[in-house]
Amino acid sequence: MSVSAREPVRVLLVDDQPLIRTALRLVIEELPDLEVAGEAGTGDEAVRLAAAERPDVVVMDVRMPGMDGIEATRRITTADAAARVLVLTTFDEDEYVYGALRAGASGFLVKDMGMDEILTAVRVVAAGDALIAPGVTRRLIKEFAGRPADPAPARPLNAVTDREREVLTLVGSGLTNTEIAERLVISVATAKTYVTRLLAKLNARDRVHLVIIAYEAGLVGTARDARVQGMTTLRE
Repeated sequence: MSVSAREPVRVLLVDDQPLIRTALRLVIEELPDLEVAGEAGTGDEAVRLAAAERPDVVVMDVRMPGMDGIEATRRITTADAAARVLVLTTFDEDEYVYGALRAGASGFLVKDMGMDEILTAVRVVAAGDALIAPGVTRRLIKEFAGRPADPAPARPLNAVTDREREVLTLVGSGLTNTEIAERLVISVATAKTYVTRLLAKLNARDRVHLVIIAYEAGLVGTARDARVQGMTTLRE
């Protein structure tokens, strides 16, 4: 779904803790560029409201009674390929990060982040980029590196050229197109072209999913490979 520059970003707030929803709603209601499209306290309610209201961004809790945030994310993004879901997590929920990514989440926030950072993340995701909080990035890498012997099948990279594989590895490490261009001594436009080709060849939803593919293919696998200073924005 497209977000008009003249219209506020419509946000669906999903959390089983009313205080968290209320805090976010009170702040959003004071901002001209954001508005609350609805509130849900369960995954089931989130799926129903997302279908009815078609918000631009869904801020999704993970642990909720009944349907959890991962399944709700999967259903929302399956029903609407353009849906943007921003997942809320805490440091003791590492096991959920991988599943939420595969379910179609476009970003991750940690619940103890500042309100300004949360609002910035909503705007980033609404604009079509992807964003992952640094602590989650570190834990995500560990999760990929320590997956058990029965992981989800990796997508074949047979159609990917050697140069595209290099670019995919750098995308998986969290580098922007500008940083990829500097690393490979190519133009930013060329780097962007490689990323666009990868998205098409690998049928990837966005740069977050290119990160998934890079890890599943074993191209990136240790904490030193990721940029973890500040929030990682997976964008051009």
